Amino acid sequence: MKHKVTLLIGLAAIALSAAVAIADEKHEISLLFVQTASEMAADREKLQLRLINVGNQTVYFSDRPERVAGHIHLDKFVNGWSKGDDSFAQNPPNAALSVYEPGGEDNALVVVELFEPVKDGNDLVYTYKLIDGDMPESGGATSLFIDTFGPGGGVGAGFHGVGVGARGPGAAGWAGVAVRNCADGNC
Repeated sequence: MKHKVTLLIGLAAIALSAAVAIADEKHEISLLFVQTASEMAADREKLQLRLINVGNQTVYFSDRPERVAGHIHLDKFVNGWSKGDDSFAQNPPNAALSVYEPGGEDNALVVVELFEPVKDGNDLVYTYKLIDGDMPESGGATSLFIDTFGPGGGVGAGFHGVGVGARGPGAAGWAGVAVRNCADGNC
């Protein structure tokens, strides 16, 4: 009888460990992306947004508890837009566009859905669908905050193209991309 109880406790411990491992595998991290530019211009008839002199990197970060942060080169971001089954091309992301308008009291804030990024010299051009706000024709310093369309989706295969593996950043991250996980508080 003692061996049966020990065996049952051991099996229960194994089952609990397996359940915890499965729960950990299902935990997905959502990333937000940020792009900045010195100026912007919009063609409201063609529904095109031009980030003028866009930064060469796209910053990404996650929410708690993971606290993953890093950057991806703009070319990799654009080239990864349509890669993978769960890409931004399949499910276009929403984005908040914040534009400094000289002489204005507040920045213009516009919510859009983004499509088809194209690099044009030092500029990045998106096709967009207006969701909320009034798209300015032009403006100064601009930040574009790109949302995920759902947990774990985004640019490229894997973790928004950032890293390798099943929707995670991997041990080394994506080649050429800085990856910091601040969950341990050492940021």
